[in-house]
Amino acid sequence: MMKYIFLLFIGCLFSCGAQNSLYNNLDEAPIDGGLQMDDYWVWGSSVIKGDDGLYHMYASRWPKMLPFHPGWMVASEIVHATSKTPEGPYQFQDIALGDRGTQYWDGKSCHNPKIVKYKDTYILYYMGSTHPFEDVTEENLSDFDLSSKWCIAARWGKRIGIATSKNPNGPWKRQNEPILEVEPNSYYSFLTSNPSPLIKEDGSVVLLFKGRSYKEDGVSQSDMSIGVATAPSFDGDYTVIGDEPLFSMERFGEVEDPHLWSDNAGYHMIAKDQRGLITGGKGDGLVAHSENGIDWVIDENPRAYTKKVKWNNGKTIKQGQLERPFVFVENGKPTHIFFATMDGPGGFSNGTKTWNMVIPLKK
Repeated sequence: MMKYIFLLFIGCLFSCGAQNSLYNNLDEAPIDGGLQMDDYWVWGSSVIKGDDGLYHMYASRWPKMLPFHPGWMVASEIVHATSKTPEGPYQFQDIALGDRGTQYWDGKSCHNPKIVKYKDTYILYYMGSTHPFEDVTEENLSDFDLSSKWCIAARWGKRIGIATSKNPNGPWKRQNEPILEVEPNSYYSFLTSNPSPLIKEDGSVVLLFKGRSYKEDGVSQSDMSIGVATAPSFDGDYTVIGDEPLFSMERFGEVEDPHLWSDNAGYHMIAKDQRGLITGGKGDGLVAHSENGIDWVIDENPRAYTKKVKWNNGKTIKQGQLERPFVFVENGKPTHIFFATMDGPGGFSNGTKTWNMVIPLKK
């Protein structure tokens, strides 16, 4: 663990000079690309090309009757949409993972999907949670907020799991237990969330995840940390590497939404710089690279994107939110970056619309 922490520090010291290849190659975003759904908040997408030649997107959605935050904690489901092109627009097909009852660890909320494939199996990584109470409806909506009984239970229960299928259209087989539990007296003693897997050629897995810990009062929770776990296979035992996180407020800065990918140049990571302590811009994207998926070096010029998006209608708009970056790779080369985005001036309570957008990379 200390080896790659040192490498991260060295990488941060040299954040000057020309920008990285992602930042320099962001093209215009199609205004009709990605996925939008009436009457739903739509968030965080992950895309894979199927043997049918279609592009299959998996994304989170929950009813707009609920506030965006924390509505996802109690009512998010993972939907499946398809397109003939990576840009879209994507058309809704079905619910991949939905409500299956409070008795399951992921019974009431499935969120933040990441789709990967190994040999003939599609693996859908996601965050799941549940709560033991009645559903939130228009009748009791006034009682629903981050400090309500629903959210206290749902947030405490956040864990990482997988579902598998031989076909991108499903059906999906879900497990009755999460793959990554919390650990007392660790930086992930309270929850595990936001999985980002990288499956190597031998089938072994590197998994980045978000963790929060209990503070000394035993009630409140820490800021976000990003940790690393490995497994011999996607359905094997996952083991967290080391006792210290890869990123935290004490180590380089708070980071969220990491995404891993591999291409002809090696292993890479993109993530949101929550407070701008690494890139210099709050909410901007950062990039890092690795030779083995475990020891990481922040790129010499870490900024991968900003909230300012150039659209193909000639407008450049600073998005209210720009999160959950997902780099799509085809034929060994990154071709598109997908984002969850929101309109408005910024802040989850100030937007009226969310959707999953896509920015092509210049060829």
